[in-house]
Amino acid sequence: MFDGAKSGDVYAVVGCSECSMLWVVEGRPETSQCPRCGKRRPYAKRRKFVSTEDEDHAREVRASILANRQGHGDAFAELDSFAEMEAYVDDVGPDDEEYLEASGVDSQAVDEAGKRASESRASSGGGSRRQTVRAALRELDDPTEEEVVSYASERGVPADYTRKALRKLVRAGEVTENRGVYRLV
Repeated sequence: MFDGAKSGDVYAVVGCSECSMLWVVEGRPETSQCPRCGKRRPYAKRRKFVSTEDEDHAREVRASILANRQGHGDAFAELDSFAEMEAYVDDVGPDDEEYLEASGVDSQAVDEAGKRASESRASSGGGSRRQTVRAALRELDDPTEEEVVSYASERGVPADYTRKALRKLVRAGEVTENRGVYRLV
């Protein structure tokens, strides 16, 4: 739902008049397309529930509206903000190094292996398999499964992995599929 925010960007929670989907749009594009049903409309004609420079605020408004629609508005109101919950996550449990050491794994060796892998990806111009699948969805116009598979295969990602990744991304709500065309949400 979000693509590389910059300071001063405006985020708007907008709705689809066809299927009632809510999503966050960054900036002020000429048109916007519903990630669920694919309906494209001029951005100016979209219903805007809130417009803000704070991405977290836009996400919270969207989540609040969805909670209210499902009859859970009171429970949602009792939750802390996204920023506060994110801070709690950082404070809970052991950090990565403590976890690895307690599991009998040399955290320094893991760190060095990660650096080598990162350097290898940088020198080959690629990223993780999942990043490659997501890049295909961003870069291709109206990508079908076969087009995504072809794109990923050219970059060393196996076809069966790509198909599984697409299904998982759809189930996770990060990608929509409509009439064989995939889109990042």
